[in-house]
Amino acid sequence: MRYILLIVFLIWTGSLMGQEEKDVKKDVKVGLVLSGGGAKGFAHVGVLKVLEDAGIRVDYIAGTSMGAIIGGLYASGYNATELDSVLKAYDLGGLVNDDLPREVSSFYQKENDGKYAVSLPLVKRKIELPSAVSKGQNAFNIFSQLTEHVHEIDDFSQLPIPFFCIATNLVNGEEVILDKGFLPEAIRASGSFPGLLTPVKIDGKVLVDGGIVDNFPVEKMIEKGVDYIIGVNVSGGLKDIENLRTLPEILTQIIGFQMYKQWDDKIKLSDVYINPDLEEFTTFSWDDEAEIVKRGEVAATKVKEQLVSIASLQQPATKRSIKSYPKKDELMIVKIDIKGNRNFTDKYCIKKLGIVEGEIISHKDFMRGIDVLTATNNFESIFYKLSPMEGGTKVEFEITENDERTLIQFGAHYDDLYKTGILVNFTTKHLFFKNDFISADFVVGDNIRYNVDYFYDNGFNWSFGVNTRYNTFKADIAFNILPEVKSQDTISTGLNVPIKYIDFTTRLFLQSTIKDRWAFRVGLEHKFLNVHTNEVVDDNSNRIYFEKSHYLNAFGKVMLDTYDSKYFPKKGFYLDTEYLLYGVSSNYKGNFSTFSQLSGRLGFAYTFFNKLTFNLLSEAGVTLGNNEDEILDYHLGGYNENYINTFKPFYGYGFGELNESAFLRTAVTIRYEIFKKNFLSFTGNFARLNDDLWNDGHIFEDTKSGYGAGYGVNTIIGPIELHYSWNPDNNKDFWYINVGFWF
Repeated sequence: MRYILLIVFLIWTGSLMGQEEKDVKKDVKVGLVLSGGGAKGFAHVGVLKVLEDAGIRVDYIAGTSMGAIIGGLYASGYNATELDSVLKAYDLGGLVNDDLPREVSSFYQKENDGKYAVSLPLVKRKIELPSAVSKGQNAFNIFSQLTEHVHEIDDFSQLPIPFFCIATNLVNGEEVILDKGFLPEAIRASGSFPGLLTPVKIDGKVLVDGGIVDNFPVEKMIEKGVDYIIGVNVSGGLKDIENLRTLPEILTQIIGFQMYKQWDDKIKLSDVYINPDLEEFTTFSWDDEAEIVKRGEVAATKVKEQLVSIASLQQPATKRSIKSYPKKDELMIVKIDIKGNRNFTDKYCIKKLGIVEGEIISHKDFMRGIDVLTATNNFESIFYKLSPMEGGTKVEFEITENDERTLIQFGAHYDDLYKTGILVNFTTKHLFFKNDFISADFVVGDNIRYNVDYFYDNGFNWSFGVNTRYNTFKADIAFNILPEVKSQDTISTGLNVPIKYIDFTTRLFLQSTIKDRWAFRVGLEHKFLNVHTNEVVDDNSNRIYFEKSHYLNAFGKVMLDTYDSKYFPKKGFYLDTEYLLYGVSSNYKGNFSTFSQLSGRLGFAYTFFNKLTFNLLSEAGVTLGNNEDEILDYHLGGYNENYINTFKPFYGYGFGELNESAFLRTAVTIRYEIFKKNFLSFTGNFARLNDDLWNDGHIFEDTKSGYGAGYGVNTIIGPIELHYSWNPDNNKDFWYINVGFWF
């Protein structure tokens, strides 16, 4: 009996031990493979939601292109719900654009913003087309922000979920597996669609989209030793000729020729194959994010029983989540390391970035600094890495400078004053120093003009600049002071006189800026004015000069520009004030005495309901001292954005029709965007012109008024505008037509 009891005990104990051993071994590893597919890759998020709901613990992730982006973020610690929030919070469609908010541009760029319709690099005296539509800096910035919590991890097997992605070596076409390095750099490389995003250089290799060589890396996942593979394909396969209409669609088709030859074999290697129905969507259906995510959920739900079955063989997955995007609201910068800059000094880069060792910077201001440095157009890429360090954060920058030192740019414009003009610009960098550039505009057409800028940019420290311009136009303008003429005939006062106005101005200046919002400029100016008309007497033409003098002046300027758009601003402030001292003159008329002028322009724009914009503009100018030269008075009238010197726009009056030594003008514009980039506007402007603007307190007495209504379109060649204006003072009306960027 004892033996029987002993045998039963041993059998029972053995079964318990076996069960315990079975429970310990009860676990399988699951590998998740996510294909590329552009915007269709949003479906991966829907699939991940179902995987989590089914209890699947993902042990390894592989991805290509958009699959690498979604997979890399998931591997870094995000769950599916958080990824869905990321898609809503960030404009992933905007990843393919190099668009930056205008406020981060330098003051030089803002002054010249919207002049050139076409920009092409000159390399070895030959025009080259750009290597891609976008440099992809915005894409990297978003990837970097979203993965800051794992910046210090350079072995992707050490991420919360081990991860690798696929890229293509552009030089030899070989497949490159990225499983180490810097995560945002790796997923940026894997998603570098040829012609759309520029290649990425990693470890001496030039990498582009991995979909060229392997858009569904199932075989590579098998090598990781997983037990089950869940494959998600959103690429859609080859298209018929009716669906090959655009260049991106054709490029995608060409890339797919080799890839889809092995597709059936890849599908067979997947234990669970998920193929969402995305036939109606394209690689660029960025605005359909919600529906594409839903399609992913629907497709994964169809195989949910299989997923639940696999999950039952696994130990429960631990809950993974990160708290915020980005993780750090403030950074204590303890060390800054910059690599890759050859022609731009560390000091220049740091000043543009706005960061200082030993100081705290908000994450928002840190990213603004990246945008400011990007906006200089001096760099092909700006990669940064944040690493924890004793006392704070170490920032490492890997910068690739733009090798395009010379640009040729073109623009075209028509307006009522300058008539037709074709603009050709040459811009070159590093002419004398590392941080300098020279830009030369040449305008051919009805009025020949040029404008040349040289600028040594020392970041936000004092910088040095030279500007020289030649400007000329013909117009009918009213003058009340007669020139001295040798002929017995005279020109009647107060009547419109056909004049030719020639301005040749050169300025040397020092400039300092505060975060590219404020600019302060002081300098010297040489100005030559030649204003004349031709009088015909007895078939003889006599040239009559209103002005023919050289001036040596001093000036100071304060500028603020936070407008979000130069021509159709929806928000922001604008300030441009100048003090100009006319110091010395060659004194053609013989009546010059030193005087000065103080002028300023203040603008404000605010938009309601994202459509209706209120734009207020106030402008004033006063003459200090005794100015006997009417040419140097203020002249109001007409509608142009490229007036020079003392000419100012004013609806309802002809060009330069109102003249006085001082003026005060206010314009209120109501602008409505009827559909994208198409605007209806109404403007009312009011002005007083008098040497005594305050008029003993009667500031509204003798106020001039004018009104304008117009339609404008913001196009790739610039604004196209048609305006009708009138004034109630003398019942005059005018039509203004402007086509293209102003210059």
